[in-house]
Amino acid sequence: MRFNGRMPLAPTYRICVICSGNICRSPMGEVILRSMLLSAGLGDRVVVDSAGTGGWHEGDGADPRTVQTLRDHGYDGTHHRAREFRREWFSDRDLIVVADEGHLRALRDWAPDDHASAKVRLLREFDPTAVDSGSLEVDDPYFGDAEGFDHCLTVVERACRGIVTHLGAGLPEASAPSAPSAPAGSRR
Repeated sequence: MRFNGRMPLAPTYRICVICSGNICRSPMGEVILRSMLLSAGLGDRVVVDSAGTGGWHEGDGADPRTVQTLRDHGYDGTHHRAREFRREWFSDRDLIVVADEGHLRALRDWAPDDHASAKVRLLREFDPTAVDSGSLEVDDPYFGDAEGFDHCLTVVERACRGIVTHLGAGLPEASAPSAPSAPAGSRR
């Protein structure tokens, strides 16, 4: 690759979405959040990935019902591959959003210190309509039907909108490389 005088801007923020096996809720969160960030003009400043608390499905695609539900709503989940969360990821993730209280406890227990533990939040904490609903968990649709997957997607979309709003208000401005100044007397 030849140097063209421009340096690519590195992403400034990293988010990991977590569920149990990384085949239903967290792939939805990853795909939807990435899409919303791109639409909001933040896609080049935020990297989104996902993982599970367990490695049961490591290397598998998302559950076919997840892929279908995403497709039905205009998202593409076909490229997803499940993986297990690695404890060393705490150091390079800025926000870790989890689907339910069990994931919250597990990730906070795995965190090496209080700073890392504070990065772990429930996904629905970012949904203003969920705060008064009594539960901040995203129900697992795995043992349900298509309706459960549709409901899950709706819940995840609302939370992802909240994350985009939160990030839009809080990300530092990216600094674009400055153009070289023109020599004195030249026209640009």
